[in-house]
Amino acid sequence: MNKIIYVFLLAVLFSSCNEYQRAIKSEDVAVKFDVATKKYEAGKYEKAIRLFEQIAPAYRGKPQAEKMFYMFAQSYYKTEQYYLSGYQFESFVALYPKSQKVEEAAFLSAKSYAQLSPVYSLDQADTDKAITKLQSFINTYPNSSYMPEANEMIKGLREKLEKKAFEIAKQYNTISDFKTAIKALDNFIAEYPGTPFKEKALYYKLDSCYNLAINSVPAKMQERLNAAKVAYASLIKFNANTEYKKIADDMLVRIDKDLQQFSK
Repeated sequence: MNKIIYVFLLAVLFSSCNEYQRAIKSEDVAVKFDVATKKYEAGKYEKAIRLFEQIAPAYRGKPQAEKMFYMFAQSYYKTEQYYLSGYQFESFVALYPKSQKVEEAAFLSAKSYAQLSPVYSLDQADTDKAITKLQSFINTYPNSSYMPEANEMIKGLREKLEKKAFEIAKQYNTISDFKTAIKALDNFIAEYPGTPFKEKALYYKLDSCYNLAINSVPAKMQERLNAAKVAYASLIKFNANTEYKKIADDMLVRIDKDLQQFSK
């Protein structure tokens, strides 16, 4: 009995493979479409893509084109080919603005670009593009069921941009270019006032102000010590229980001690 079932399954598999190979070689676009649809519905997206690629130019304007281009875009998305899925879904929206799938396609196009966003340390051109696409989707479909996910993705992408900007500003502190660090951190705080990295930025500004002051020539030391004191106050005002409080308090003691020489 088991042998019969095994032979039957082999026959089905062989028939399926033959059907696919025949479709690949066929000149009949209807045959290719039928087999591609079967492969798509069976989750065989790579095979479906190969057939969709063959028939896509010929199907534009045909009655089944909308279904074909939707499956084509989904196949790219399911196989994580996000540049291609983003482009295909975007094209679908442009070609079929009245489709029942248009909202989903617009969302998946934006999501495809979001999936391309790299780690924060790399170039963020794809992150900027994803934010633009997601914001466009939100503006177009403000009542969409995809809205919570779209907003969450934008939040994550913006935080990635903020982290990159913060790390660039912080790097000046790391290499002891304290004057540039102060300016860069000020610019970062002004550009991203609600950033989750604000406390860290305020601390590294204090650290930069402090180190710039204690390494200054006497003529500039008093002014820079007072600037460091203002930076300390900004950090404590933002969070009185900051994780950097002990280090910051130690800096303040040194600042006040050094300022005493200018009050004599």
